[in-house]
Amino acid sequence: QVQLVESGGGAVQAGDSLRLSCTAPGRTFSRSHMAWFRQAPGKDREFVGAISRSGASTEYADSVKGRFTISRDNAKNTVYLQMNLLKPEDTAVYHCAADVNAILTSSPPTRSSAYDYWGQGAQVTVSS
Repeated sequence: QVQLVESGGGAVQAGDSLRLSCTAPGRTFSRSHMAWFRQAPGKDREFVGAISRSGASTEYADSVKGRFTISRDNAKNTVYLQMNLLKPEDTAVYHCAADVNAILTSSPPTRSSAYDYWGQGAQVTVSS
């Protein structure tokens, strides 16, 4: 079982910033597209952002475009989600995910069913 470990969640005020991190075993990380999803209480899991195996391609949900940035450091086996201008509606548990069947030149998928491994999640709470 591949373990993904998120960190960096917390409670902030609207307009603040947070950075989430997710580490994965090296062999998994290097061959995976990586993504962030989130799930708020009583709601379905939703896509937030994804980054390709090479880091050359990214995808974002419309709700976070211009505010959130996904990046990866392949030397550290870590993917990041920089979240700026946070809103109360961003409150959720954020999960990172790995698509280990990534083709090097492809774009990262945005559907959750494409991802093979998931982290336990990091709580982000934004108050108004």
